[in-house]
Amino acid sequence: MEYVYWAAVILMFIVAFAGLVFPIIPSALFLLGGFLLYGLFFSFEPLGWLFWIIQGLFVILLFGADYIANLIGVKKYGGSKAGVWGSTIGLLIGPFVIPVLGILIGPFLGAIIAELLINKKDIKSATKIGFGSVIGFVSSVVTKALIQAVMIIYFLILVL
Repeated sequence: MEYVYWAAVILMFIVAFAGLVFPIIPSALFLLGGFLLYGLFFSFEPLGWLFWIIQGLFVILLFGADYIANLIGVKKYGGSKAGVWGSTIGLLIGPFVIPVLGILIGPFLGAIIAELLINKKDIKSATKIGFGSVIGFVSSVVTKALIQAVMIIYFLILVL
């Protein structure tokens, strides 16, 4: 039965990493769910209050990394709040409209459309901002993957 329990915990971690490329999946919740499943299946003893405080700080970092990377990517290339919001909406909708490539095309087009419609930017500037949103998204994915890996490694150090 122990293998089934570990498989459930690992599945939660895999789904958390899938959330990096499918932003509709709440990665942080699946990571925390994996930790909670471990506690329920095995024991909460190795997961003391310090563990939960540290993991809580990492969760805050995960949420912050997503928003800040997008904000920096759009702002660095001359975008506005509208570009950030357009990029975010495109990020959520893109993968459903255009499978696979929608994760990159969505934020790109979202930022462009927002800047064109709301801020009346020219197409060249809007495209540059769209490019910045993609750079922000990719850097966000890399940052969040590293944070999630650290969270899991810390967990494994405590329980193994």
